[in-house]
Amino acid sequence: MRLVRTGPPGRERPAVLGEDGQGHDLSALTTDIDGAFLSGDGIERARRALEAGELPPVDLGGERFGAPVARPGKVVCIGLNYSDHAAETGATPPAEPVVFMKASNTVVGPDDTVLVPRGSTKTDYEVELAVVIGRTARYLGSPEEAAGVIAGYAIADDVSEREFQLERGGQWDKGKSCETFNPLGPWLVTPDEAGDPQELGLRLWVNGELRQNGHTKNMIFGVHHVVWYLSQFMVLEPGDVIDTGTPAGVALGADHIPYLTAGDVVEVEIDRLGRQRHVIGQA
Repeated sequence: MRLVRTGPPGRERPAVLGEDGQGHDLSALTTDIDGAFLSGDGIERARRALEAGELPPVDLGGERFGAPVARPGKVVCIGLNYSDHAAETGATPPAEPVVFMKASNTVVGPDDTVLVPRGSTKTDYEVELAVVIGRTARYLGSPEEAAGVIAGYAIADDVSEREFQLERGGQWDKGKSCETFNPLGPWLVTPDEAGDPQELGLRLWVNGELRQNGHTKNMIFGVHHVVWYLSQFMVLEPGDVIDTGTPAGVALGADHIPYLTAGDVVEVEIDRLGRQRHVIGQA
């Protein structure tokens, strides 16, 4: 099942897409797709209502898609989680997941404008599989328990300013938390439809040129391991988002690949999770 939020920023309406791609209004069940909806068995309630024909159809053609989950409590990110990306940046593959945070107000819609920060010369792109938490997770007993707390998956572009990240005090959060730096969506895809999270291809183009072409099977730490691991150090709550790392092909990894500038067009897709297209603007 695919859940969406459509409409102008701040006034998105919740909907669900049926197997035929037809949109159905969720407003009778919830005012938004957020932590409260997810923790209150919202996905299963939506599924039952859809199957019973209780959700009115809605035309989503021409609508703006917002991020498929309303502003999350936190966005947790995993760095250097693909061996090829670690190699291209000259880093040693980590023995444990590299964890950093990204401000939750970086989350925007999948096709919204992404802004190059003022003074930036090294704004970079990163296609990533995003995990949306559906149930509270604290001290999970094993990676196998992680599946029970995952609401679904979405596409994320973990946009990064490399000078801010690496050359301005060595604090990654500064290079990750600029406004608009986490386009998310278009859909929140439930695990039954997304399938095995370690069997997804990821691709990213800049101005029509394929820059990243990876696969989640090449993660150093798989999705379930990451969720279990994070739960040992922090409480994961419904609506939280985890960006699970990016494959090779970022501008940071090669001298000949240019960083993003205003006017560039970035397209991002992950198997079974849809596609994004965002134009780069200037803050």
